[in-house]
Amino acid sequence: MTEIVSEIDSYLKRLFPICRSITGPGNRESLKILKEIVPLEIKEYPSGTSVYDWEIPDEWIIRDAWIKDSHGRKIVDFQDSNVHLVSYSEPLNREMTFVALKDHLYYLGNLPEAIPYRTSYYKKNWGFCVTGAQYKFLEQADEPFKVFIDSEFRPDGSLSVGELLIPGETEEEILLSTYICHPSMANDNLSGMVMTAFLARELLKHIPTKYGYRIVWVPETIGAIAYCSYNETSMIKIKQGFIVTCVGGPGKFGYKQSYERSHTINTVIEESFRINGIDDFIIYPFDIHGSDERQYSSQGFRINVASISKDKYYEYPYYHTSLDDLSFIGAENITQSLELYFDVLKRLNELNNGPVYRRREPHCEAMLSKYDLYPATGGAVLPKSIITELDLRLWLLFLCDGEQPLYVIARRLNIPVSQLEREAKLLEQKGLLLPT
Repeated sequence: MTEIVSEIDSYLKRLFPICRSITGPGNRESLKILKEIVPLEIKEYPSGTSVYDWEIPDEWIIRDAWIKDSHGRKIVDFQDSNVHLVSYSEPLNREMTFVALKDHLYYLGNLPEAIPYRTSYYKKNWGFCVTGAQYKFLEQADEPFKVFIDSEFRPDGSLSVGELLIPGETEEEILLSTYICHPSMANDNLSGMVMTAFLARELLKHIPTKYGYRIVWVPETIGAIAYCSYNETSMIKIKQGFIVTCVGGPGKFGYKQSYERSHTINTVIEESFRINGIDDFIIYPFDIHGSDERQYSSQGFRINVASISKDKYYEYPYYHTSLDDLSFIGAENITQSLELYFDVLKRLNELNNGPVYRRREPHCEAMLSKYDLYPATGGAVLPKSIITELDLRLWLLFLCDGEQPLYVIARRLNIPVSQLEREAKLLEQKGLLLPT
């Protein structure tokens, strides 16, 4: 897949400047560009529609915004960075003093060179996000300031989502969801939007597989809630999936576990890391804060969703700021994440196609020395903290009852499935295990 690095890079550059939010033309434009990579379908959910405890808001249109000093000089300009404007800001055209303006300004004292990212989706308000230097300049500049926001709310608008359904050999699906609502921030989550499209393209090259794939590009929270509401019958049937987010940073790989720590998806992710030579990865236990796992793993659905990341949200200093730009991420990093995701999906399918073994003779234990599977000299074998080959043979012969797949046993023993498969094959060759 390494040949797609330059292709990914070109899409990052095209998509980065577009202003996205939970609704609006920027989302549609972005989905249309992603449609060049993979044949996703763009769906529109009307504003005002009730979706569980929520309501899809009016569509927000933003054209321009700025702050000028009394001499007509633009101090803050939406055209320089769309992160400058609080998302979902009301229209405004007013002169005001700094005292009146400052309650609508946001900046970071600990990162003064950055523009913070702020939103006001469900309460009518307006605001500007500025660097520390801009705030100080405004504090000292000549008044009055001219403040202008050319925005619009459309009650007859809609919320846009992208969807691609790839059928499998069974009716079971794996969910792949990424969010499209952030403006010009690269790792969170332009990287996830783009990687998901390229991952979908790779999956289309390798069909059919055991599982089908339900792949969605949605605005975070309200988009996932709306999608679940519109597709409840299908979503209830899904057992596992991924939130694709923050896959392009320069830091360590990590993954956020699904809400059931013992679920197969977590075992397979860790196995994929190790097999791909990534031993120094970070494990983030499931937490109620985060992304759309809050929706997909809620009581009505209980989908075990995990996230593989490279500089996870919350964890890097540029999170939710303008410094999360294209210089922070890399197409090479996104490609590495893509390869990991593809490997995990491949392993999930293979695990569920793999053999289930049973003992040929289920009564009492086997005489392993008869098969040259036990040390010739007895008395020296003591239990160890590290699982040995002998331990694996004993566990396999104890647990292989014709019901438990190898991945379930591997999860119980906390070892890679591949390691268990080697010993199972050996026991099969010796006539001790039979595939069912």
